[in-house]
Order: sequence, then C-alpha cells, then structure tokens
Amino acid sequence: MYSGQIIFSQVMSFLPMYPFRQCVLRYKGNYKTQKFTCLDQCLCMAFAQLTYRESLRDIEVCLNTQRSKLYHMGIRAPVSRSTLAYANETKDWRIYADFAQVLIAIARPLYANEDLGVEIKETIYALDASTIDLCLASFPWAKFRKTKGAIKLHTLLDLRGSIPTFIHISDGKLHDVNALDLLIIEAGAFYIMDRGYLDFLRLYQITQALAFFVTRAKSNFAFQRIYSHSVDKSSGILCDQTIKLNNHQVSKDYPEKLRRVKFYDKENDKKLVFLTNNFSLPALTIAKLYKSRWQVELFFKWIKQHLRIKVFYGTSENAVKTQIWIAVSIYILVAIMKKKLDLKQSLYTILQILSVNVFEKMPIQQLFAGDDYINLNTPDVNQLNLFG
Repeated sequence: MYSGQIIFSQVMSFLPMYPFRQCVLRYKGNYKTQKFTCLDQCLCMAFAQLTYRESLRDIEVCLNTQRSKLYHMGIRAPVSRSTLAYANETKDWRIYADFAQVLIAIARPLYANEDLGVEIKETIYALDASTIDLCLASFPWAKFRKTKGAIKLHTLLDLRGSIPTFIHISDGKLHDVNALDLLIIEAGAFYIMDRGYLDFLRLYQITQALAFFVTRAKSNFAFQRIYSHSVDKSSGILCDQTIKLNNHQVSKDYPEKLRRVKFYDKENDKKLVFLTNNFSLPALTIAKLYKSRWQVELFFKWIKQHLRIKVFYGTSENAVKTQIWIAVSIYILVAIMKKKLDLKQSLYTILQILSVNVFEKMPIQQLFAGDDYINLNTPDVNQLNLFG
C-alpha cells in the first residue's frame, strides 16, 4: 500500500519554498503572526483554486472534514473562515505577485521550444486586457462607471506556452493603451496587439527599443503609400505596402516608415489591415502572427472558467489582488508540473483530475497514467488548446 504524500502535497512540492520565504520576508508577511502564516494562507487558497471552492465557508468546511490530513498538506494552523478572511485582508498581496514572477521565470524556459506554427525564433508576446465586473457597493475602490464596478487584468502573454509574463490589475477606468507605459520592452521581441493599443507615440517607443509590433489599423487611418511590394493573392494577402503617416501630429509621433499588410480572411469573410514596423518577414507571416494573438483571448476565457477569480472571497483591494495572484500562480504551477512530469493531458483535464483526487494517496504519475480521460463538457473546443 502506498504510504507517501497525498496528491495535494505532491503538487505543492513543485513550489520553490526558498524564494517563497524571501517574498514573505520582503513584505513582512508573518510579522506578529503566531499561528496562521503566509504559507498556511497560500496552501488554503491553492486548495480552493484546485477544488473549485465557492466561498470562505466552503473552504473551511471542506478542509475541516479532512482535519487529520491538514498536517500532511503542509497546513500547520487550524483553518477558520475568519482567520483566512483576516489573512486575505492584511497580508500584502505583493508577496504573491512577486512569487508568481518566480514561477513564471521557472515556467518560460520549459516552454521555450513550443511550436507556434510560425517560423520565428524571437519571443512573441500578445498584449490584451480583460474586464471582471464587480458590484460597486461591495467593491467601492474598483471604479468603472457611475453604478458599476470592475477591475481589469492587463496581461502580456508569452505565446510559447501561454505563460503570462506581465499582469497589472487596475480599476475598470484605466484605458488599455496605458499598459504600454508599464512594460519594459524587450529588444528583438514581437508585440502583438489589437486596435485598442493603436497609439503611434507609444508604438514609436517600441521601435526605438529595437522591438517589433503587429497591430490592426483603424478604418479612418490616413497614410501615404511610398512603395507596393509584389504579393501572391492566392495566399490571402491583398497588398503589402511601405507607407508614411499623413496626419501632421501623428507623423510627429511616429516619424518613420511603416508597413501596411492587407489580408483577406476567407474563414470569416473579412478584410484585415495590419500595421507593423518589421519589413523583413513575409507578409503572410505577419498575418499569422496577428492570428496567434487569439491565444491571449483564450487565456482570459480559460482562467475565468476554470480558476476562482469571478467569485471573490473578500471585498478589499488586497483580498481581491491576493486571490488573483494566487490563481495565476496555481495556473503556472500546474503548467510547470505538466512539463516536468511530461504529462500528455491538457491543462483543463489535469485540473479536473486533481480537483477530485487531492486527498488520495498515490504517486502522482500513476494518477495521470491512464489515457481514458475524455472531456465530455467542451462547449468551446478552442479553449482546450492551451498546453496541448
């Protein structure tokens, strides 16, 4: 009979504990804490994410019914909803934000060789934002509209592995394009963005940082064609042009030449116009790069459906940000585990299996050894493409 760790403990064993303790120490997370430490809080919230708990009472009841196993889970203090609520309100959310960056640094090299369907060696990022609606009466700090509250997740996604490398949580009023001011641009990388980020002054800063961007042009876009390149229209490329901006103020914001690629999307019967500062890649590759941006949309859809970030366990800004960062950390942790154990199942399937087996005592490889796991609930098959 297997006498080792329970499944939950085996999953948590992929957490690098020394960096976690450094993050706690940096923000004095355990200052004046006698029993319920940051690690206890993190493990309780991780349990809630993995098992789809809906409330603090739900977490308390489920953990206390397995009280004899709490020690084996790494939780050293009694769990009550008041204790957990107090920890979420008072322990600095930046502990978990910093720790998520540690996990991101571990995960990205594991997915560095993932195939994107585009022959580019450079790093490819997709930048986008997603809004989570909140009740303004319960979350007065999350300003959005007069009678509505919301927060935004501004996310930069490394498309190799769909690993979020940058997340900024703001109130709903912050415009998407302002996220560009927060990024440290990586030379040589590609930044794929939709029309919401079409600000030529900010795009020129990407060019000056020796990076590349691909975005959509707006319908009222004014430009002067300098040169037209030959194209193969059977590939869907309608034109490939070198252009300059016409508008006086806009041309001051972006004084250099741009490339304009017009593409016919046969599947959706739409004509799309792309702008980029890269003049060396084939026009069809530019179109494929923009198409890969949809991975960030799938990422938002995926985490909203499968991680607990739409129902919050607390109403303060600290509690909400703590929950989001721990959710992101669990997402990345399972992605790390998938690679390190060479698991063939999708991330969705892995989380579903974990959710009903966290208290089982068996080797974790054995849990995923069967190939009979079939996802019967697939309203949108595209969302399951993350991590294979």
